[in-house]
Amino acid sequence: MPKLTIALSGLNNIDSPGPGIPVIRGIRDSKILNPRIIGLAYENLEPGAYMHDLVDKTYKVPYPSDGVEPLLERLKYIQEKEQIDVLIPNFDSELFTFMKSEITLREIGITTFLPTLNQFEERHKSNLPEYGKKYGVNVPYSEPISSVQDFLQHKEKFEFPVVVKGKFYDAYMAYDLDQLGMYFNKIASKWGLPIVIQEFVKGTEVNVVALGDGKGNTIGAVPMRKTYITDKGKAWGGITLEDPTMLDLTDKIISQTHWRGGMELELIRTAKNELYLIEINPRLPAWVYLAVAAGQNLPEALVRLALGEEVKPFQGYASGKMFIRYSFDMITDLDEFEKLSTKGEL
Repeated sequence: MPKLTIALSGLNNIDSPGPGIPVIRGIRDSKILNPRIIGLAYENLEPGAYMHDLVDKTYKVPYPSDGVEPLLERLKYIQEKEQIDVLIPNFDSELFTFMKSEITLREIGITTFLPTLNQFEERHKSNLPEYGKKYGVNVPYSEPISSVQDFLQHKEKFEFPVVVKGKFYDAYMAYDLDQLGMYFNKIASKWGLPIVIQEFVKGTEVNVVALGDGKGNTIGAVPMRKTYITDKGKAWGGITLEDPTMLDLTDKIISQTHWRGGMELELIRTAKNELYLIEINPRLPAWVYLAVAAGQNLPEALVRLALGEEVKPFQGYASGKMFIRYSFDMITDLDEFEKLSTKGEL
């Protein structure tokens, strides 16, 4: 098999893990691909940069908030040295920049497989009510706000508790106006505005990881229920489910939107067995390796789609597969940290 150079971000495999390392594990497990893995790190202490059994070479890159041009200049430099074939961004906050740069990246030989700008924009948390109406999906009522005063204008439409969400990450349950204001300030200082106030729907949280081919076909989908959740709301354990209703909903969304790339559906199943869509994450989630273990190597399929290959949908998966996260003290040398900090390469 010819060597394939794949660059990935999301190497912060910590208490709120990025998807980069699980995606890399899926690619490494492939019997089809022969990968060389290039890590793209935003911080010096992203653990993936020091996992040399998984990541062959790491480069620091500027934050997307620094602008498109600095990021593209850095990628052009990396491309001259590494000849990247496929690039997989794994953070919500960087996707917009990479989607806007898709043509430029292709011109220098780098392919991606990302949602379109329209697909990305319409599934935003602030647009979810319109999304639900357009595609016939149950969604909780929500309002984007830019201040607590904005919420007071919509207060009669909500009952406490409500869910306070950032535009990229973070969600907190607020039981009164004081808590709402506290969480508003906390999230806004980190992720900016708007903040989304969402109706609280009582039930069990379930999730689906899926991959769409951009033509309306679901290449793969695996449902999961979280069995252990951290104080940040992240899954620290989960189990695959045999759930045709969740799969039907996933197919419905992908077929109507012609979704392109990886996605995660965050759902609430009520006591009446109704499914409410509370969020669509526009990339593979950090628990994607559970899907690999269940028989659907979605990272491998994503790479093949990016290369323009025809990929047939997966047929089934193993239910009852569990994942349990754990912390691990990885040992490295100070000179490696210094090299990444000063030279921007490791």
